[in-house]
Amino acid sequence: DSTYKGNPIFYHNLMFYFYAMPFVLADEGINYKAVKDFEFDGKINKGISITYNSGVGVSSGDEYILYYDSETYQMTWLAYTVTYFDSEKETEKEPTYGWIRYDDWKNIDDLVLPHSLSWYKTEDNKPSEFRSKRYFEKIRLSEKVIDDSIFEITENAITVEE
Repeated sequence: DSTYKGNPIFYHNLMFYFYAMPFVLADEGINYKAVKDFEFDGKINKGISITYNSGVGVSSGDEYILYYDSETYQMTWLAYTVTYFDSEKETEKEPTYGWIRYDDWKNIDDLVLPHSLSWYKTEDNKPSEFRSKRYFEKIRLSEKVIDDSIFEITENAITVEE
């Protein structure tokens, strides 16, 4: 059975969202705040907390902390919460973070993007040990505007509602 078993509303843009950090963090309704530095492997990482106004996006209770190298200003880590599946997490006093390491950046057509993302296990709300890695290959960028017809729903398509 080749039927997709995941939640398409949650997962359809998830990898793009992680891949395109920090470029996707410029929407209206986003709040930014400096947070305490984070040290990993002897390197100091500065942090910026990203939260959303109520009703912004599919999961406005999510929180991200984007960490960057204090010398190069390049993004190094993303701490994130997931509230999509559990509305109680939105009121949690101490959120539980997942951790993604951004340490493999490449210049693609004069835009610096990650070549890979590394997920880490979490211990005491900090990254502990490497868990898995996702690679991004054959990335192509274009200034050409795609014709809207490519996104038209076909006659036999099965759609989901948010």
